[in-house]
Amino acid sequence: MKKKYEIGYTAGMFDILHIGHIETLRRAKSMCNFLIVAVGTDEFLRKRKNREPIISFEERYEIIKSLKFVDMVVPEHNLDKISEYQKYKFDVMFAGEDHENEPVYIEAKKILNSKGVDVIYFKHLHLISSTMIRKRIIALKEEG
Repeated sequence: MKKKYEIGYTAGMFDILHIGHIETLRRAKSMCNFLIVAVGTDEFLRKRKNREPIISFEERYEIIKSLKFVDMVVPEHNLDKISEYQKYKFDVMFAGEDHENEPVYIEAKKILNSKGVDVIYFKHLHLISSTMIRKRIIALKEEG
């Protein structure tokens, strides 16, 4: 049996919510008693993804807040996971496997592990991403 954590933390932009997001959040909640989800602000999305949000932060916040397996939603302003830990005192952080080799995540994992916090990277179970959806929309628009 997998360890059941008390407080879990994960973050995302959730600009185009899809089944991959839902499954990741569901899996995270199954591993902790209380799940905190940070939603990237519009400013952070612009900086991190170098594009405009499709859905406003306020709307993305409400969408994530409405999910039954999310206990708390907070804004994410940057990639500083250590300051988030200091605020929320989570004992596990969840992230997608696509972040595993990013220097900021590698450093955060080292520091979080030294504080007794586990970092769990989820494999993507679905062959879908927000980028793929955006490309599909653009292709359909060009066809039509």
